[in-house]
Amino acid sequence: MTQPINVFSEIGKLKTVLLHRPGKELENLMPDYLDDLLFDDIPYLPQAQKEHDAFADLLRKKGVEVVYLEDLAAEAISEPDVRSSFIKDYLEEANIKGTGLTRMIQAKLDAIRTNRELIDVTMAGIPKSDLEELKSKSLTDMIESDYPFAIDPMPNLYFTRDPFATLGTGVSINKMYSVTRRRETLYAKYIFTYHPRFKDSNIPMLYDRHDSTRIEGGDELVLSKDLLALGMSQRTDVASIEKLAKNIFEQKIGFKRLLAFDIGSKRKFMHLDTVFTMLDYDKFSIHPEIEGDLTVYSISETVDGKIEIIKECDSLEAILNKYLEIDTVKLIRCGGNDPMAAAREQWNDGSNTLAIAPGEVIVYDRNPVTNKALEEAGVTLNYIAGSELVRGRGGPRCMSMPLVREDI
Repeated sequence: MTQPINVFSEIGKLKTVLLHRPGKELENLMPDYLDDLLFDDIPYLPQAQKEHDAFADLLRKKGVEVVYLEDLAAEAISEPDVRSSFIKDYLEEANIKGTGLTRMIQAKLDAIRTNRELIDVTMAGIPKSDLEELKSKSLTDMIESDYPFAIDPMPNLYFTRDPFATLGTGVSINKMYSVTRRRETLYAKYIFTYHPRFKDSNIPMLYDRHDSTRIEGGDELVLSKDLLALGMSQRTDVASIEKLAKNIFEQKIGFKRLLAFDIGSKRKFMHLDTVFTMLDYDKFSIHPEIEGDLTVYSISETVDGKIEIIKECDSLEAILNKYLEIDTVKLIRCGGNDPMAAAREQWNDGSNTLAIAPGEVIVYDRNPVTNKALEEAGVTLNYIAGSELVRGRGGPRCMSMPLVREDI
């Protein structure tokens, strides 16, 4: 049987990828609540869907199998008892105030005819305006509130990179930084437990969504079959990296070393992949602000099974040369040598590329200075529009979760 998860690099030819087509959850964004839902602006849904469809079509034209989170989740809950369990878990994690409201929403969800429609509704959230007048015995339900939602939407779902990460043949189902995103990982739980594509494959589970410390997929990069890069960032705790390393070594999935990069906790550097992505065996896109000396922690397993951690302070170039065991690497600056272009294009995810083969990547067309620098370095570019998608602060890598790559 072919392994349904196989990701031992960032650049091996992409064979299967998981996406989420933006849905009604974006139309449930409201200006007063953008910060809570981690958005800076409201994308226009029809245009965002056109841009996302073009992204998916480009991947298919390149021979990549595209599967959708919403389809896999619907297929995973095909058995009635699994569907009931999913609804129960969803309601428990939805932060609903009041038992009467919970019962009303459960009745609404139970009555939905198809599993795909059920998944779409759970992703979109439930505005109070969609519910009939509450006839409740609960004081909490009876007290009026101006807050418009009974259950919040999940507008960040089209960034499929973060809720879980594929590492080798295993999966890290992540504890998300923000409470508003933690429910997103429920879909991964059901997909990897119950979907026919995955359930009988004994997929190693490398992190638990209920763990006490946070980690996100944008901070998890597979540099080679032996080497992972992890970001210590706004979204990922150092303790989570230690836990992930322990699980990886215990489950013997092949990686020999993890490099934990301390990139700080600034919003513009929310994940490692917003400032650093792999393009080819020896080429990387970077934000200029990480070019100086970095603090990096090398994590490996000793012969007697203990974890060894070594702190290093060196340039990114020197660290990559050392641990990838190559003579020289080429670091290509977001924005080229123009600091204003670097700031603007990094904000628009100029450093966040998706490699579909060694030296071939997908980029937003809106970052011309960075894209020119990539082309001059010999990287093959495939362009997608991102005028609406980028409003959620994520690029092509953020919007994709590889399930299978060819080994290199």
